[in-house]
Amino acid sequence: MKLQSYDELLHSKYRLSLLLFLALNLAASLFCCIPGTSLTPTTPTIPAIVIAISSASLLFTLFFLSKRKLALLTLVAFFMGALWAWHITDKYLRGLYIDGVFLLFSLITIFFISAIALSDHLLAFCLHIAPASSAVLVLDQGEHRLLILFTLALPLIGFTLQHMMRRRSDRFTRQLVQQLYAEKESYSDLSMLDPLTGLYNRRGLKNRLANLPGDGTSNHFVLLLDIDHFKAYNDNYGHAMGDQALARVSVAIRDAVRSRDIVVRYGGEEFLVLLTNVDAAIAMKLAERIRQYVLNLEIPHLFNDRVATHVTLSAGIAPLNEAGFEAALANADRALYVAKHQGRNTLLAWENLSSARVVQTASAR
Repeated sequence: MKLQSYDELLHSKYRLSLLLFLALNLAASLFCCIPGTSLTPTTPTIPAIVIAISSASLLFTLFFLSKRKLALLTLVAFFMGALWAWHITDKYLRGLYIDGVFLLFSLITIFFISAIALSDHLLAFCLHIAPASSAVLVLDQGEHRLLILFTLALPLIGFTLQHMMRRRSDRFTRQLVQQLYAEKESYSDLSMLDPLTGLYNRRGLKNRLANLPGDGTSNHFVLLLDIDHFKAYNDNYGHAMGDQALARVSVAIRDAVRSRDIVVRYGGEEFLVLLTNVDAAIAMKLAERIRQYVLNLEIPHLFNDRVATHVTLSAGIAPLNEAGFEAALANADRALYVAKHQGRNTLLAWENLSSARVVQTASAR
């Protein structure tokens, strides 16, 4: 999960809280508007009607029309709380209730709505209960002050502590999501790198090919390189020395090319370099520089004596054109094969190989 996804989850939770809050207000206001109930012995109050209409309208708008992020909860909570305070005051001042039961019941109803819908939103919770609580305290005139204050204080303290714990939990979750996403990115990067040489592996090459710079493919070249007689090197010097040689050769290849070029360990002793945004002449110069850098390492290789007494490599190079990467790779591999059979420690361009075949065909005719 990305941090953006987590924020979207929080917004969805916020929206559901608002929908639930409006639904509860609609249900309570409709009940207050039903004639003949103990709560409504006379005609319904204006604020109860306004609450019902406002809640139904907002519910319709949010549920069917609006999917955007809306910061309405605190405003709606205060608006509904003020209407409920008006409703309680209007009912009480009509003289239909001679004791404080109605006030206490009304206060508990407001807290019930807030507790269910606004438990995650302390500010909206306080704004919703504040007008009704103030109205009840004034209307009661001190007759049940301790009971009302206890009814107010206990849930308020409880929800405040709960809100603080939820905020800490939310901060921890957000940090955890950030850490997990960072680790995921780190592991993703590591999965694209060869552990021995630190170069890209085939998966890393595939990822870079998907984001290849340049407008076209005509200015990129595929360079395929292979260390000469490397099996003999491993057989006689051991695999530990072979790994050291591979690591040193990979550093030389990386140092010989530009930072924008893509260097890949393509196989055991085989490397691939994708030369980006170059012409043929520059590509050949870079390929020759790689060959020379590796030779200059002077890694002893007595079993490479037909070429040199040091580690060398051969290379084939081909342009990356409209035929695609696989075709360019196949051409570079053919050029590398011919370079190997021409004596090793050399590089050969695919165009030269093709030209040589044309000349041979013409001579044969």
